[in-house]
Amino acid sequence: MIQTTRFRPALGALILAAATAWAQPATPAKPAVRQADYIVAIVNNELVTQVELDQRMSRIRVDALRTGARLPDAAQLRKQVLDALVEERVIVTYARDSGVRVDEPELDRAVANVASMNKLTVDALRERLRAEGMDYARFRANLRDQIMAERVREREVVGRIKITDAEIDAALASRQTQGAASAELNIAQILVTVPENAPEAVVAERRARIDDALKRLRAGEPFELVAKAVSEDANKANGGEIGAKPADRLPDLFVEAVRPLAVGAVTATPLRSGAGFHLLKLLSRADAGAPSVTQTRARHILLRTSPSLSADAAQRRQAEFREQVLSGARKFEDLARQYSEDGSNQAGGDLGWVAPGSFVPEFEEAMNRLPPGAISPPVVSRFGVHLIQVMERRQVAVDPKELREQARNALREQKFEPAYAEWAAELRARAYVELREPPQP
Repeated sequence: MIQTTRFRPALGALILAAATAWAQPATPAKPAVRQADYIVAIVNNELVTQVELDQRMSRIRVDALRTGARLPDAAQLRKQVLDALVEERVIVTYARDSGVRVDEPELDRAVANVASMNKLTVDALRERLRAEGMDYARFRANLRDQIMAERVREREVVGRIKITDAEIDAALASRQTQGAASAELNIAQILVTVPENAPEAVVAERRARIDDALKRLRAGEPFELVAKAVSEDANKANGGEIGAKPADRLPDLFVEAVRPLAVGAVTATPLRSGAGFHLLKLLSRADAGAPSVTQTRARHILLRTSPSLSADAAQRRQAEFREQVLSGARKFEDLARQYSEDGSNQAGGDLGWVAPGSFVPEFEEAMNRLPPGAISPPVVSRFGVHLIQVMERRQVAVDPKELREQARNALREQKFEPAYAEWAAELRARAYVELREPPQP
């Protein structure tokens, strides 16, 4: 489906988009007649007009010019945008009928954000709406519809996703395999090199040297002393210690050889590689203790995108917030209390301590890249545009129940988009949708 909320229009276009983003009210008065305007679709008891369709297409074309994106031909673009508008109408009418509510403080913050994006106060926005012939109550109603639609989408789609115990077991097994591949191993080696294409006599002589080193180890001589005396690798001065590395950055031959070893043990026989003969000692294994995870305490500011608030505009505003915090002009938590559009705003955006898998992937990936104290660039997710600050991190042990819940959350995110597409298609199939051809000249 085409993204329709990337372009930051001038205020007049933004307000017009907000005023026409959803159809007429459930019991609309007869709309004012506009030149070259006509109904292109009826969805339940709401209308989609040609003016609204043209505005949405214009915004997509401008955005494509800015980003270099390729668009389909005019006929296909019109069909895709019309389908998107119909889907919006279907969801918002369902949200109204399902009893979803948006409280006034939340709606006030949404209005304030639209004003803020355009460098206006709420009073100035109201005056501009009046000058454009837009009804302020209607404007607020449209924003309320958009918030309700997002809320019902999240509720309904998450409720449809089913995660089985077998799926969780498979995910945990896969994670365990991946964890073994990334476990940090500290290995020491004694290397006796064998030249490429060496004759048998040279190979035999080198094999005798490594066998002699193994005898010294079995006799109780410290590994590091034998390594310093015998080894021919660059780490011999350090007793052969290679240093702690993730398993996936070590030769597979080494990883497989030390897998069955206890920490402190040495391989029972020499290994042969292209470099020569090796004896390995496992100095440490990072996963030797109980399972643990890195928990993060973060806070964020969320600006929700909609047809009346483009993602581009929200990203620009979040970039301004970031500069204000970095310069010391504003505090992150104060901006979150004033502007953030989710339940964490009263806590200054504080999301508390969370384990991996608690957030949508795009949010979590951005958060994980931040060191404590750092602030991300604007991050786009299905909820809107976020500004993220990591406050603290800690390593904590997790029990099997917590691990299963993390796996369940990750699986739920993987299934969200297909479940949403299925739900939206079912809603449309149940809705009354009448598409109208353009009037003939």
